[in-house]
Amino acid sequence: MLTEKEKIPDLQTMIFYFSGTGNTRWAAEQLAAMTGERLIDIAGEAGKDNIYTLDEGERIGFCFPVHGWRPPKIVEQFISQLSISNAGGHYCYAFCTCGDDIGLTMEILNDDLGRRGLRAVSVFSVIMPESYVALPFMYTDTPEKEKRKIDNARRQIEDYGRSIIEREGGLVKTRRGPMPWVLTHILGGFFGRYMITDKPFRLDKERCTRCGVCAAVCPVGNIAGGRGQQPQWRHDGTCTACLACYHHCPHHAIDYGPVTRRRGQYYFGIKHTK
Repeated sequence: MLTEKEKIPDLQTMIFYFSGTGNTRWAAEQLAAMTGERLIDIAGEAGKDNIYTLDEGERIGFCFPVHGWRPPKIVEQFISQLSISNAGGHYCYAFCTCGDDIGLTMEILNDDLGRRGLRAVSVFSVIMPESYVALPFMYTDTPEKEKRKIDNARRQIEDYGRSIIEREGGLVKTRRGPMPWVLTHILGGFFGRYMITDKPFRLDKERCTRCGVCAAVCPVGNIAGGRGQQPQWRHDGTCTACLACYHHCPHHAIDYGPVTRRRGQYYFGIKHTK
């Protein structure tokens, strides 16, 4: 267990995070509780100036899920518009949640950060419960496996948090997997080109109760509608295919093409009642 001294350090951290189904939000909250909370939701910053100034000694963290062995496109877009006026000399790290391997995710992230005068000097990943079910061989975990993964992630995050507090550089605590270049550039390239889209979403109008949950939980505001209305995906290129709308629907009225039909649902948070 952490001591009170470990939980309340003298310096703060600016953590930029993106989360779809809640795994990364939870992980970022765990880190913030250890390092001194200043969480900034990347999705909430869309369309803003994205100009920041750091406090003296403040750390910079980037937390996000892995999408197709790459950072999500919303994270890359955010970094491309990011400006930190006094970034030099501040400790920068990156942390990702994943279902298994991450390929060259962190190398791509550091290429993006390098264009903004930043570099994550230590990188971390944790395996969280599976939420991507839009491929034939992908399923949600059993409740027992979910709990085991979350317990393991909590212990890893405590370890990573101590390293972050101490500003340890050169740490690579990730799982790149076999043939990471192939994972990221071949399989990930296919994924990014054909799977990051809202076109396959389908609504079962008989099951839909127009509760508005799907529109409320979409992290990028890609669903038009709300309580009393049936959802309509905007098809404007903003969808990250995080499947938050699918997983949160309390009546299982949303599918991503034919693949997710009658598959499980998962998200990290309070379950909606049916």
